[in-house]
Amino acid sequence: MSLATEKGRPGKPKPARTGRARGPESGRRADLGTWFLILPALIPILILSVGPLLYGVVLAFTDSQSGRTAPTQWVGALNFQDLLHDTLFWDSFRIGLLWAVGVTVPQFLLAMGLALLLNQNLRFRWLARALAIVPWAMPEVVVGIMWRLVYNPDAGILNETLRNLGLGEGRDWLTGLATALPAVILVGIWAGMPQTTVALLAGLQNTPHELHEAAALDGAGAWRRFRAVTWPALKPIALSITALNFIWNFNSFALVYVLTNGGPGGRTRLPMLFAYEEAFRYGQFGYAAAMGCVMVAVISVLLAVFLAGRLKGGDDK
Repeated sequence: MSLATEKGRPGKPKPARTGRARGPESGRRADLGTWFLILPALIPILILSVGPLLYGVVLAFTDSQSGRTAPTQWVGALNFQDLLHDTLFWDSFRIGLLWAVGVTVPQFLLAMGLALLLNQNLRFRWLARALAIVPWAMPEVVVGIMWRLVYNPDAGILNETLRNLGLGEGRDWLTGLATALPAVILVGIWAGMPQTTVALLAGLQNTPHELHEAAALDGAGAWRRFRAVTWPALKPIALSITALNFIWNFNSFALVYVLTNGGPGGRTRLPMLFAYEEAFRYGQFGYAAAMGCVMVAVISVLLAVFLAGRLKGGDDK
């Protein structure tokens, strides 16, 4: 066999390549086109999110106050040093963590049960799903006003029900030192459960039915099918929605502000309420901005630890 035959049969030349190789200039044009498409979504984020965040970080290192005629001065880490010794702030931080955990965990468990129920082939399932998301469609201010009426000590439906059942004369739930925080947590669970339910229900509907049928044919019960089939499919969604719910709940403001305004005696004063009071009631903008920076930093660390642990646990399995 000749060398020409080894390389290819004579008379049949290789087809010529069409098009030109992509050079540096075409690559730069493609990058510019990509940025041109991203800019419409990126500019509002930079203006409405990144810009205020950077401005708040800078403000935290100043002595900015409302109604002050003297120019704002750079004070360095003085605001953060004051925060370290501010027992009221750290107490509000502790209450915020209790609130976030107390709302997020029951919210997820109840939403999981509701999503499993709504995923069944029931009559009027469409109506049940529509009613389940009603609290999600209501503004937080409206939810707060409605639940204030429910908790009303004189004519609220809760106390009226307790009286009719002979369980006592009722109490003022939102002003009691022992009942204010649990009462507010209950409202937070009710108001935020629909969005978690919708996310989990979407995950359940994307789980192949063939896997459940195969597990059932193998003799697996309902709990075993949930652990072996349903939960592995839902785990990424559950991890994401739990982390987001924790952030949203910790940063809650409107709901608690309408219900208790941080009372009684600061028992429901969440960190966002405390920072709001410092900024707009007492005019300490620099100090309030420092609070915001600390909250962002601590929550970021907590979430990083939580997500790292969950993801590591998922990799080991």
